[in-house]
Amino acid sequence: MALRIVRTGTWFYDGAVPRPVDIVALSYDWWYELGKADGNLSPGERELEPDAEGWIYYVRFRSALDGSEPTSVDSFGHRKIEEAMATAQAKINGPICWNDGDA
Repeated sequence: MALRIVRTGTWFYDGAVPRPVDIVALSYDWWYELGKADGNLSPGERELEPDAEGWIYYVRFRSALDGSEPTSVDSFGHRKIEEAMATAQAKINGPICWNDGDA
């Protein structure tokens, strides 16, 4: 299993406290693997298919900037980085300042 941090950014908790956020690419469906490990998959539940390069993209707030595994994620999976970025933005009040040099 592989993890890559593909975007990083900063948002401001309560408008004043800087907090990190990142988008990670995983080579597996995090939620599916969790359900499988816990024996909680629904009948017929299927894994999210990765993008053409073999990645699924997730938002992380709690584990942001930590490149180690295992990890936890704070969103469902996406097949596009931009979709994950939009999900991150929808989860907080105020803007996220994404770093331009990522990915």
